[in-house]
Amino acid sequence: MREAVASKIEEIAQRVTESEGLELVEVEVKGGGNNRFVRISIDKPEGVTHADCEMVSQQVGTILDVEDVVPGGHYTLEVSSPGVERKLIKPQDYQRFQGKKVRITLRDAVEGRRNWEGKLAGLEDGDVALETEPGKTVRFPYGQVQKANLKFEW
Repeated sequence: MREAVASKIEEIAQRVTESEGLELVEVEVKGGGNNRFVRISIDKPEGVTHADCEMVSQQVGTILDVEDVVPGGHYTLEVSSPGVERKLIKPQDYQRFQGKKVRITLRDAVEGRRNWEGKLAGLEDGDVALETEPGKTVRFPYGQVQKANLKFEW
């Protein structure tokens, strides 16, 4: 049931963000009953403003309430930017953030390691390319990526 609710919320959030020229990064639904928590991450090339978050929150919240999407109607809705160490979720993210520093955790070890850091060299033929040091690039199947985030450099 939670997957059906999350799927419906994602569909609604996608419609709202697309109509406003924003990218829907991720929808998370956690908890249950009166403690249900819905987190929506949005982005746009020039960065997300507080007004963007407020507008998406109001529009999505209104639709969720009118269509009674969340059972019992008790939930907390949070809309935010994905942050400087945003998750890489979709294959397009690996192209968009090419050249950026990333941290990647794999499902199975490659060269004896599951955790990798380096400069993202893109996604080609279903393989993620990661430059671990100048002149050395490691490749692994996109499906092997368990978790990937941009790594903020101070």
